[in-house]
Amino acid sequence: MEGMILFVINSILLGIGLAMDAFSVSLADGLNEPKMKRQRRFAVAGTFGLFQGVMPMIGWFFVHTAVEYFNVFEKAVPWIAFLLLGMIGGKMVYEGYMKKTGVQEEKSLTVPVLMMQGIATSIDALSVGFTIAEYNVQMALVSAVIIAAVTLAICLLGIKLGRRCADHLSSCDSTLSDKASVFGGCILILIGLEILLKGIL
Repeated sequence: MEGMILFVINSILLGIGLAMDAFSVSLADGLNEPKMKRQRRFAVAGTFGLFQGVMPMIGWFFVHTAVEYFNVFEKAVPWIAFLLLGMIGGKMVYEGYMKKTGVQEEKSLTVPVLMMQGIATSIDALSVGFTIAEYNVQMALVSAVIIAAVTLAICLLGIKLGRRCADHLSSCDSTLSDKASVFGGCILILIGLEILLKGIL
């Protein structure tokens, strides 16, 4: 019983640690789309949770099958995350700037962009496969589900905070709401840079 409690606690803590990048991106998404509906918020947070749960299982699978190939791929992980988040963040900065200068462009989170965000924020979770390598497949799956659930909750919080900040900016000054998209894009670029530096240093 004590071992099971420790297993759950470890999985929750692992989920919290892995969800931090996704939380920041969710915050940026909330800033970028303050009118996001409830169903869409759950879809966005659920996507992050799904990717955060699946990636450790993929890592676990590689550890138990083709670890040498995983080691080669792992070196490219920080660069992939940096490029994806850099492109998405740059697009958000551009859209915010265009709106601020009077060029109106639709600003919403599309499915391809959400998928790229999910991959970029969870790809480093592949290495968690090494952390849970001693688990059997049932334990690894339970751990992945816990990680996904924790990520879902944290990302919902991130979106809520982002939307509230955007609403506050909008009520203070209409030009500040346009800057929210620029700020959110900068957050994504900085997260990508942080992942890159953490991976190569």
